[in-house]
Amino acid sequence: MNVDYLGEVSLFGRETLYNGGFPSSLFSFFHLPQSLQLQKGITCSSVSLQKQKCNIKLYAVPVRAFSCRFASTGSASSRDDLGSQRKHIASAFTVPNGYQSRAGHMHYRTDGNSASEFEGQLDELFNEVRMLIVSRRKSDAVELLQANYEAVKEQMESGACGIEQAAVLDIVALGYITVGDLKFVASILDILNNIVDSLKDNEPFLDSVLLHMGSMYSTLKKLDKSVSAYKRAIDIIEKKSGKDSSFLITPILGMAKVLGTSGKTTKAVEFYHRAISILESIRGFEDEDLVIPLFSLGNLLLKEGKGKDAETCFARIVNIYKKLYGEKDGKVGMAMYSLANAKCARGEADEAITLYRRALQIIKDSNYMALDDSEMEKMRIDLAELLHAVGRGKEGRELLEECLLINEKSKGKDHPSSVKHLVNLAASYSRSKNYAEAERLLRIGLDIMVKAVGPDDQSITNPMLNLAVTLYNLKRDDDAEQLALEVLRIRENAFGKDCLPVGEALDCLVSIQSRLGKDETELLKLLKRILRIQEKAFGYEAKEVIDTLKKIVFYMDKLGLKDEKFPVQKRLSLLRMKFKNQMQY
Repeated sequence: MNVDYLGEVSLFGRETLYNGGFPSSLFSFFHLPQSLQLQKGITCSSVSLQKQKCNIKLYAVPVRAFSCRFASTGSASSRDDLGSQRKHIASAFTVPNGYQSRAGHMHYRTDGNSASEFEGQLDELFNEVRMLIVSRRKSDAVELLQANYEAVKEQMESGACGIEQAAVLDIVALGYITVGDLKFVASILDILNNIVDSLKDNEPFLDSVLLHMGSMYSTLKKLDKSVSAYKRAIDIIEKKSGKDSSFLITPILGMAKVLGTSGKTTKAVEFYHRAISILESIRGFEDEDLVIPLFSLGNLLLKEGKGKDAETCFARIVNIYKKLYGEKDGKVGMAMYSLANAKCARGEADEAITLYRRALQIIKDSNYMALDDSEMEKMRIDLAELLHAVGRGKEGRELLEECLLINEKSKGKDHPSSVKHLVNLAASYSRSKNYAEAERLLRIGLDIMVKAVGPDDQSITNPMLNLAVTLYNLKRDDDAEQLALEVLRIRENAFGKDCLPVGEALDCLVSIQSRLGKDETELLKLLKRILRIQEKAFGYEAKEVIDTLKKIVFYMDKLGLKDEKFPVQKRLSLLRMKFKNQMQY
């Protein structure tokens, strides 16, 4: 048995340091950090209700005819006067993919008091729901939302089907988004969509309703409908306020986000650049409002492998923050962290390491966030991972030890949150072939998890599977097999038989059992099962299936299954050529 062909057993070829949970993909080799979330100083706020909150305390908004002339920007003389538009409503509702800018507040101009009174009622309903959610009275919030939903339904059954009903349904849907009932949100949006389709573009509140619909559709992964809603909102604002209005920023960024998510990168980049251009024309080239679109654009470019262009975005954010707050401000450190990721993506490891270290030091010295903050922890782990990748494992291990000590000081030595740090340290020691120390750390971590959650909880399987790998490397194959089988049992019970965590356990088990000389026909069955899991998760032509196909071909050859081997070998050759060409490109 040529065990070497199968390779040294590992967690799907992965020794990446982690922040808890299972690997996000199978067979992904040790990777460098590619993206980050600039928190704190770069607060990617979501769309809040533009003066449309609502609270009618278990009473329906009355249907009344009102005459209202909508003006998103007020008079022409104040069209781009951001100074008069800096207020926005701080909301408990956090609808994803929007942009709550100082430039994003909508203004309405009314003929008479009807519309403003209605807007006040929306304010009341929104405030009441927000208060209930913030005070953790979820059931009361749901009761209030449901009462208003039923009232709107009664109005519609009586023949009322206009902007008032749309505006209240908008608030109700946002409320249900917040309480997490996405299924009901989908049904509300179906009704809301029918209403807005019948409304003319000059209706008051309509662009804000459409903006929220775009964001909610995005949350529901209905991207085509999200794009349609954002497009109509943009068209309405352009007609009212012109193509360079600051009020376009919110829907343009929402549109860019959705296009990027749906893989239409070129169009997404165009929208991000348009938002940046509008802000530059209004606020200048060094205003803080530029940070959010620059950050979003940079992350998209980084995801698409355009590290140089992403680096330009993040470098600009660094310069903006330096000018506004000075070089020692924590915001500069966070932006520098993004820039380090771009450098890393371009293969400039030494520069990236220098930037990571500077970023961490600035954030620490400025007391921008606590040492045990999850973002600080992630930054240390990202840097440790990069240091290991370039062969500077001792330095990386020092960072991982720092993470463990900070966590133990903050939460105690027996807290389950320390386990991920123990696992990371064990991975570091394994890379340096110190398997005995890795075993010691993993057993400590496993004991902590078992005491915290019990012997059958899926959360114990990560340290357990890592321990199986370590025992395999220590040539203690029987013990390793028993642990791998136990991981497989727990994960199958927790997630079903066809999920990625189960595939990971199976892959580990195959490598262990192959060295134990187990029946090769049974091993081939397990490999085919792994392949089915990968195909389901990643697709038939995914890069993740290549290693499994290699092993299947190997066993088919040993078992003399020439007819079965030929199509698998052909598929493997085509996939190898495909990804080789991509790398060359």
